[in-house]
Amino acid sequence: MPKNKWAAFFLCLFVGLFGAHKFYEGKILLGILYLFTAGLFGIGVVFDLIVLFFKPNPYYP
Repeated sequence: MPKNKWAAFFLCLFVGLFGAHKFYEGKILLGILYLFTAGLFGIGVVFDLIVLFFKPNPYYP
């Protein structure tokens, strides 16, 4: 099922430390990992913001 790039981007921007964008994409295990490590100590969130910005809209996770 296609996902909206901007929904994932803003979820990552505002609540990315809790893994909300990973849960939105259906990546439950990564979401739990982000939840317990504060977005892979913030580095994962910054990386995901950059990747999400350059993805097409809509995209398939």
